[in-house]
Amino acid sequence: MRPFLVATLVLLLAAAGASAQSSAERVLAATLENGLRVLLQEDHRSPVVSFQMWYRVGSRNEARGATGIAHFLEHMMFKGTPTYGQGQFARLVEQNGGQDNAFTSQDVTSYYVNIAADKIDLVIELEADRMHNLKLDAKDIASEREVVIEERRTRTEDDPGGFLGEEVGAIAFRSHPYGPPIIGFTEDIKRITPEEIRAFYKAYYMPNNAILVAAGDFKAAEVLAKIRAKFGKIPRGTPPPPVLAVEPPQNGERRVIVSKQAQLPIVYLGYHVPNQKSGDAFGLEMLSSILSEGRASRLYKRLVYQRQIALEAGGDYNYFSQDPNLFWFWATPMPGQTPESMEKALLAEMETLKTEPVTEEELQRAKNQVEAAFVFQEDSVHRRASLLARFELIGGYADKDRFVERLRAVTAADVQRVARTYFSDDKKNVGVLLPRP
Repeated sequence: MRPFLVATLVLLLAAAGASAQSSAERVLAATLENGLRVLLQEDHRSPVVSFQMWYRVGSRNEARGATGIAHFLEHMMFKGTPTYGQGQFARLVEQNGGQDNAFTSQDVTSYYVNIAADKIDLVIELEADRMHNLKLDAKDIASEREVVIEERRTRTEDDPGGFLGEEVGAIAFRSHPYGPPIIGFTEDIKRITPEEIRAFYKAYYMPNNAILVAAGDFKAAEVLAKIRAKFGKIPRGTPPPPVLAVEPPQNGERRVIVSKQAQLPIVYLGYHVPNQKSGDAFGLEMLSSILSEGRASRLYKRLVYQRQIALEAGGDYNYFSQDPNLFWFWATPMPGQTPESMEKALLAEMETLKTEPVTEEELQRAKNQVEAAFVFQEDSVHRRASLLARFELIGGYADKDRFVERLRAVTAADVQRVARTYFSDDKKNVGVLLPRP
């Protein structure tokens, strides 16, 4: 990128960042007497609102033998209450021109509705109702069980990448519950009882374990009063048990090789790294971008474009992870290339980062990419609300305003240091999928 373009983009990002920061300062934050955390941000650019419920529960909160129960319960949250019967939640949202969905991760379960701003009263009523009054009928659980099993089959068992990722997670985590898959093991999904699901709902779906976030065309003080009227009636629950498991240090390379019906091999590498509580988090974020973000990234440029030995290659670092997690790399070799050569090529790129500092131009380009992606999310009320929730989950929504500033402070020496610290040969978790006819 030419210096003039770099400088121009930096100025644009600075202006956008200042705008985002000033808008973030207008967040109305409150904690109800029952413990519900509420974040409201006015955005009057269009007559829509994104209303989101974030529960502090995911697969990390599951017990052995009950994997997948958090995701199973996510499905059941759409099955109705005594007031609003089966399917009425989604039907009412759709009839009023809105969209709703949900997801379960390792750390959280999130539900959202994007709808016309004048329909926010309806959403407040629906979400408050299902937080406390879910039916969880045994027949509904039995029918949804088959839906979840089919989802697992299509996303994991019949998907080579998902299948291999699950196997690598299993060898990488020996103690921490990040090891089992979010969707759960088939044997557990088949076994989980209605009583267990009801107990899980009672233990985690309570106001003092949730964050309510809304962004859009409303008056925050008025919406907060409506939230107090509906959600304030729900009693505070017993605080859920904390996750105390700590993954012990890895003492040597771990490797898994699986055979699966697929067209091409896949190579995964996973390294244990700290989460955002560490001072190295921003160096890791930059390293991830330099290696794998876009067509100018090293993995794409060198392995896919220049050497043409990989069909695709990438990596990922989860900055918002509640506990220390894995830094992932993966690549799919081109036909004729072996998994062994692909693994060596991935490791060679990491070794280069350890021995040669990245150039200032490459570092600035990576910063621009991350900043642009971060700042331009403010254009969407949905993404604006979800970012507030994610930062609140890891320490406080106000940290969102400092993210770009801390990112800009990363140096080439920081990137080289984290590469040397966390990516040693005896700390890697390797997964190789070999195609089977």
